[in-house]
Amino acid sequence: MTYRLYYTPGACSISPHISLRESGLAFELLKVDLRAKKLADGSDYLAVSPKGYVPTLQLPGGEILTEGAIMVQYIADQVPDKKLAPRYGTMERYRLNEMLHFIATELHKATSPLYNALANDEYKTQLKGRLAQRWGVFQESVKGEWLMGKDFTIADGYAFYVMRAWQRTIKEDFARWPKLGEYYARLVQRPSVAAALEAEGLQP
Repeated sequence: MTYRLYYTPGACSISPHISLRESGLAFELLKVDLRAKKLADGSDYLAVSPKGYVPTLQLPGGEILTEGAIMVQYIADQVPDKKLAPRYGTMERYRLNEMLHFIATELHKATSPLYNALANDEYKTQLKGRLAQRWGVFQESVKGEWLMGKDFTIADGYAFYVMRAWQRTIKEDFARWPKLGEYYARLVQRPSVAAALEAEGLQP
């Protein structure tokens, strides 16, 4: 049995999708209708993941993993030679975990109120101001060609998701953070990212 990634096009499930393509592990994609909580064959997605959101990763042994930042670490640890994550117990691994947590909480989930129809324009403007500070911090975190330096890691795949969402969904660009614009351009050219976008029917 191969890995099974339950995904929704354009959602944060693209992060483990990219990681799986980087890993070389065999996997299949199963598309989820999040509104209906159904799979393409009409079956109940909640029977797979009672949490009801994506991503969900089914391992070859049948176990289920949820939560993207954990899932991508699992994927990286299956193929240590790919250097998608530093070894456990090293300071470099803690730095990677620190970055994954920042992306998850300060860039990904922190934008959620911007999708809320009940949030007024004044609140959204204030929130975007706070997020601008975080994007500035994130820009200074890019250590080289990739987020953690010379090696592409699982943090880059997650970074791609939040950066794409900021531009395409929130309708904000990176003009204030040119280093991030350059970084995003490199991400788009990465073969794993391009392949994931094509498979999900998305534009950069």
